[in-house]
Amino acid sequence: MAYISKPFSLSQVTIALAIALSPVMANANDAQNSNTQTSTVTSQTANTEEKIDFVERLQIIGHNDKLRTEAGSATLIGEVELEKFKFDDINRVLYNVPGINIREEDGFGLRPNIGFRGATPERSKKITVMEDGILIGPAPYSAPAAYYFPMMSKMTSLEVFKGPAAIKYGPNTVAGALNMNTRAVPDAQEGMIDVSLGTDAYSKVHGFYGNTFGNLGVLIEGINMQSEGFKTLDSVNDNGSSDTGFDKNDIMAKFRYDLTTGDIEHTFGLKLSYADELSNESYLGLTDDDFYQSPNRRYSASQLDKMDWQHQQIQFTHFMQTQSFDITTHVYRNEFERSWFKINGFKGGLINSDLQDILANPDSDVNARFYQILTGQANSLAEHEKIIVGDNAREYYSQGIQSDIFFDVNLLGFTHKFNTGIRFHQDQIERNHTTDSFNMRSAQLVSDGSAQVATTTNREKTDAISVFFKDTINYEALAVTLGVRGEFIDSTYQNRKVGEEDDWQKKSSSIWLPSLSAFYTLSDSAGLLFGVHQGFVPTSPKEGPEVDIEKSVNYEFGGRYNNGNANVEAIFFFNDVSNLKESCSFSAASSCGDSLDKEFNGSEVDVYGLEFTAGYTAELTKQLDLPLSVVYTYTDSEFKNTFSSDFPMWGDIEAGDAVPYLPENQLTINIGITAEQWDINLIARYVDDMLEASGDGVTLSGISTKAYSVVDLSASYYLGNYGKIYVKADNLFESEEIISRRPYGARPSKPQQFFVGYQYNF
Repeated sequence: MAYISKPFSLSQVTIALAIALSPVMANANDAQNSNTQTSTVTSQTANTEEKIDFVERLQIIGHNDKLRTEAGSATLIGEVELEKFKFDDINRVLYNVPGINIREEDGFGLRPNIGFRGATPERSKKITVMEDGILIGPAPYSAPAAYYFPMMSKMTSLEVFKGPAAIKYGPNTVAGALNMNTRAVPDAQEGMIDVSLGTDAYSKVHGFYGNTFGNLGVLIEGINMQSEGFKTLDSVNDNGSSDTGFDKNDIMAKFRYDLTTGDIEHTFGLKLSYADELSNESYLGLTDDDFYQSPNRRYSASQLDKMDWQHQQIQFTHFMQTQSFDITTHVYRNEFERSWFKINGFKGGLINSDLQDILANPDSDVNARFYQILTGQANSLAEHEKIIVGDNAREYYSQGIQSDIFFDVNLLGFTHKFNTGIRFHQDQIERNHTTDSFNMRSAQLVSDGSAQVATTTNREKTDAISVFFKDTINYEALAVTLGVRGEFIDSTYQNRKVGEEDDWQKKSSSIWLPSLSAFYTLSDSAGLLFGVHQGFVPTSPKEGPEVDIEKSVNYEFGGRYNNGNANVEAIFFFNDVSNLKESCSFSAASSCGDSLDKEFNGSEVDVYGLEFTAGYTAELTKQLDLPLSVVYTYTDSEFKNTFSSDFPMWGDIEAGDAVPYLPENQLTINIGITAEQWDINLIARYVDDMLEASGDGVTLSGISTKAYSVVDLSASYYLGNYGKIYVKADNLFESEEIISRRPYGARPSKPQQFFVGYQYNF
């Protein structure tokens, strides 16, 4: 047992409560014109007028065509852009944002791995992920790996914040924040039905209806999406099924009530949602040789793998505005429960085996036998040849209350725009992991009859107060923003396994994170920006003082141009990481052993690069527009020290080695033709090769993924009052490459798929 404390005083918390903030955002419909919107628009807050509408205040990034003068990188992808390709996969959407690094996994984006500016993409654990401004990860403080991710199809806009623009949105501030906005309650009757079919037995039914009756507004929205999957099992499972796909549902209800009286505006909102997923996905990949013969193959040993989860959310919102200030408050609770039944490896014993090593070296004397069992070519004979299938059953909750306030003040001859607030948050994860033993018999997994074994039974819980204060000072052409974020964290860990209850820990920590940014307006259409802020990622409740928090000082400098029809933004960034921290998980590698969920210190790392975006809409004729955009990211990294680590993505590091899964060059090009009744849009992206591991001495040392290019196409034809029909093709030219060799073995990108759909709005 242990108690670790870096105490903070009651007076500190009192001061924090007095000045404070945490992120408060929510959804807003995108009202941009399809002929003028480019692929990304940068800004931070909606333009403030004398009267702030409820939806406008909850919106983060403005939707006008003027020069954005916020200091910091903020990118909006609005509803019009999301509708062009109707992507269900968050990865495909985010390739339109500069500075994003992604490790794809299943092809559908069911469990994305997203990083910003070189931060580890593993399960998106180092970015702050929000839905309607509320932390949406199952347990953002206690267990930030996002095994749950909201359904992209229900989002009407998406916002990405990096640099000083992101320090407002914690707890993780080393990389940035992603906020996804759901549909707002409409002011008048509005509805939609969208039905589509595609290859691999894909289908989607999506609909919503909303209206406002007097002061009461209502919105109901539901989605079902399913597919039989694009991978092929070597043999059917014990239920006679070879389905490698998924079935997902999402139902949401929103209510809004306007109680405005006199000069004080009051708006109340309630959001209720339920989502579930049943997916026959696996962590088991292929050998390189098998991949290049049949990239969409799945070995017999993965036939029982299945993810089954349910998610519930309730969110209450109150917005109040007077002549001098406005304040928004959210009360929220999210619950997430999952059963992740999947192959963990072989039972081992006298002969130890590791799935990653078996698939990387299938022809070695030891591994050849295990490879034959995985593929169903041989039966299990010895005890160490039995296959272990684990159920990583977990229950999560996150809940809290957060408020922020906006007000303007003239002080000492300067105009100050203040934004300050606070959040009290609680979250928890309960792990109830078990394993079962199976023999391979004639390409079927058959239970060996032994009792189920409980492996991990523990609980991690966090109570956190986070505060924020931001002041934007305007003097002629210069706008300077000063900010500070405070995190005050109490966490507990308890091993609940019988006989190991003395393994527990409580700890407290606190930190203040400053930021400074500036924007200088050169003209009505051009300006320069600069920013510096401190980044932070806390350690998990289980980790002791030997594991340091991740800290960084992040710099950015750039320029922005927008004349209403063309826009350009270029930002150079440099992240000086004083201690890179990583954790071992099944999704990272199978070789964690006794270090599962353990965190590792990685010492100093530098990450630097360039983010570039440009957009232009050419008017070909009075009826035809040609929107064009380019998104380019250059990123490089290096460890500053030489050291050895047991973390399977590092190994023996030499100073100068690069971090894994960080492509040096990424390029996305959008081109379209838009007419009154139809449009055609094409998006092409290039992703450079990526290291699978940084140093020597680990299984994937010296191995990289190959660079690859993918082209997606969509087209729509509008039928006037009768809706529209659309077709789209993902991976138009059927390019398939190894996108990763984790968790275990080579994994393919999504193959060519075609879709046809009909959408009717009323």
